[in-house]
Amino acid sequence: MKEITNEFRNGKILPLVFKLTIPAVIAQLITFLYNIVDRMYVSNIETIKTEALAALGIVLPITIIVQAFANLIGLGGSPKASMKLGENKIVEANKYFNNSFFLLLIIGCILTIILVSFPKEIVVLFGCPENAIKYASDYLRIYALGTIFIILVQGLNPFISAQGHAFVAMCTTLIGALINIILDPIFIFNLGFGVNGASLATIISQLISFIYVMTFFALKGSIFKIKLKEMAIKSFIVKGILFLGLSPFIMTFTESLIQIVFNVCLKISTGGESSEYTAALTIMLSALQLISLPLNGLGFGIAPFISYNYGSGDSYRLKKGIKYTFVIALLFSIILYSVSMGAPEVYAYVFSASEEVKVLIEKYMPLFLMGTIMFSIQMTLQNINVALGQGKTAICLATFRKVILLIPLCFLLTYTIGFKGTYMSEGIADLIAGTITGIVIFITFPRVIKAREKEVKKENEANLINDELM
Repeated sequence: MKEITNEFRNGKILPLVFKLTIPAVIAQLITFLYNIVDRMYVSNIETIKTEALAALGIVLPITIIVQAFANLIGLGGSPKASMKLGENKIVEANKYFNNSFFLLLIIGCILTIILVSFPKEIVVLFGCPENAIKYASDYLRIYALGTIFIILVQGLNPFISAQGHAFVAMCTTLIGALINIILDPIFIFNLGFGVNGASLATIISQLISFIYVMTFFALKGSIFKIKLKEMAIKSFIVKGILFLGLSPFIMTFTESLIQIVFNVCLKISTGGESSEYTAALTIMLSALQLISLPLNGLGFGIAPFISYNYGSGDSYRLKKGIKYTFVIALLFSIILYSVSMGAPEVYAYVFSASEEVKVLIEKYMPLFLMGTIMFSIQMTLQNINVALGQGKTAICLATFRKVILLIPLCFLLTYTIGFKGTYMSEGIADLIAGTITGIVIFITFPRVIKAREKEVKKENEANLINDELM
């Protein structure tokens, strides 16, 4: 605990920013690889390549919903735990951890039951093309069996980062990704399981990641320990977790929701018989993830530093940490944005796309990605907003981007100009939402930091007076 306190409170800020964010960004890039490796392999199953790619595109929003619930608890509970560490209240911090663990367990069980019971009904509801329904439902049925491991790994990993163990948190993702990459070709091609093999490889890799995470919390190096008596639900703790977790939940859940809307709009506008449009969308969304996930990683990585120094009221370190992180995020987004806009056909080749799908990618990818230049604000600074405890602002901004702006725009443009409107709506919405988010955040951040500084100063003065009286 002393080592973490000294580093967060007194360590050189820029090296610390790199130390915290680089592993988090790598972890998100690994997550990106984790997400697309199944798609890359199934796109090479010659007889069903387009249908298989479309099927995994349909299942993707469902896996994102699982991630959303993990974020609700993990990214809601870990900032609260970090703030308590900043206040030197270790016992209270551990209660937030154990309540989060219990909530993740309950949610994981509920999601498992739903996904195992209704796989076909779910993929049809989510806009699956007719010729891909069998592959999508089979994949989901197997994936559902590992849901409990997936949600616990993704929900508990932020509590590893919250203790300053960014490298260990990165390894959680790295271990699962490497095992998945190794098992995928064995199960898909060597053993002849096809699409089902990709799903089976995913749940085995997540099981091993789960064992790794649980082992970490059992070791002496972890501040947070799993204790049954501290899992007893406390209403004020749950409220605090859900309040902060609601923003990342909405941000993640609405990513899934809009993908469902995309699929449904494409099915309506193209007649639902062909998988080419859904396969092209799957590739476009993969390109979007390549930009957004690392920027999310920057926000996730710096969050423990932000929450800790917010708890201690150190405005100088907060401002410097936010400034450095934003500059890094901006440079990263410009580079990836330029590559994606200048050579969209690269993604088509990576996924061994058919000629029909390649044409769609080359023509509509630049429109789909034109708003991602704003993701340094939309992703990175939004996560910092949560780390500062600004749940209400974060929820409003997260809701605005997808629910208020993008979903109605997608339906409107699709109805007006057909499937082209589905592809265009993402880029337009991201430009508008990023601009508004930037204005709000750059106005509110200085006020929030200054208010916390005054609050801590008053608390310290009151404590000093009490000590003198005693």
